[in-house]
Amino acid sequence: MEMGQPERDESLDAYVGLPADQAERRARDLGWTSVRRLGPHTVVTMEYRQGRINFTVEGGRVTKCWSG
Repeated sequence: MEMGQPERDESLDAYVGLPADQAERRARDLGWTSVRRLGPHTVVTMEYRQGRINFTVEGGRVTKCWSG
């Protein structure tokens, strides 16, 4: 796997419900080069970045996950 090219068969829904620290470790182990944790209702830009995974975290757990 090339750096910045995460595992393509991975289901992003698998991160939902995980503790944020565990989700971040898993993402990095699977090749995501950038992990972004966001609070609920955080305003973010919508530019796409290859190799980035985004988590919305509430109460220490991932509630939403998307790439880019």
